[in-house]
Amino acid sequence: MTSNFVKAAIRCNRRSRLLVLLFLVATLSPPDRLFALPSNNTGESVDVTYHSTVSEVRLVFFATDEHNHNVQQLQKDDFAIVDDERVIREFRSFTRSASVNLDVVVMIDSSESVLPHLQQVTADVSQLIFQSPWSSGDLVSVISFSGMEAHLLCAENCRTSFRADQIVPKGGATPLLDALDLATTLLIRHRQPDVWPVILLFSDGDDTISKISFRHVREKILASGTQIYAIDAGNSRQLSNGTATLQRLAGDSGGRYMGLSDGPVKVLNNVMDDLHSGLLVTYTLPKSSSEFHSIRILPTHNLNLQFRCRCGYYSRRVGSARQEDGP
Repeated sequence: MTSNFVKAAIRCNRRSRLLVLLFLVATLSPPDRLFALPSNNTGESVDVTYHSTVSEVRLVFFATDEHNHNVQQLQKDDFAIVDDERVIREFRSFTRSASVNLDVVVMIDSSESVLPHLQQVTADVSQLIFQSPWSSGDLVSVISFSGMEAHLLCAENCRTSFRADQIVPKGGATPLLDALDLATTLLIRHRQPDVWPVILLFSDGDDTISKISFRHVREKILASGTQIYAIDAGNSRQLSNGTATLQRLAGDSGGRYMGLSDGPVKVLNNVMDDLHSGLLVTYTLPKSSSEFHSIRILPTHNLNLQFRCRCGYYSRRVGSARQEDGP
């Protein structure tokens, strides 16, 4: 039968052979590779969104004791995960995030409301990039945003290519949510199983002009597994809508909220301590009728342990692909 099929395929005309080839590609390709790649009339690259089914949950989390100190000797039987009200205690793997590479996007708000603090923010970002104990496989990108749009200052190799004079105090409006959408898209594009996506957001949390909604950005962040460390460049001691926005973004993603007024040393130490002391656990996706799975982590022995992680994830993963220019 196979021999007859091959002979018939050889006798097909050019169009038929193309159809046979397309059929074989579709048959052999994995499900998460099958997505449309539309092109525009100019031949330029086009971003598209695809969905793939998640079969394994990868969760980065943090454990602290009653004194808020990181717990270094945590064992996998010291905690249980409640995934969509199902208790998970059987894990595929459990390791420290220090063995996982980082993909970090640093976001700098250079809008009008942050201008009085921009010099300090720039100094803190420079110190973070050039003096932090990065691993050789870590990626660092930098985005600034103000006015009508966000600007990618350097991508992936900012540890060697970033310059402080790239951050221009432009003032103007604040497209915070649009900039977060761009940063998350960058992380999704080169997502790898052994890479931990992180956003370090220096802003006062105010948004005055974005086209993207908060709900859309929040869902995209949770779907991508990105954790946000929000450093409040406004008055963090006075509750405002901007502060509430930063606190929710950080809390829901499993990151941390801090104030720029805490001082650059404390802020940077807290960020880097987290990035190198996180824990990574994987487990089989539990069955559920809901696309969104809420997550909680509970102690099993020491009730003084406290855990921090993202508030949930989507069982259908959202991704982004770029169509490359073809011949």
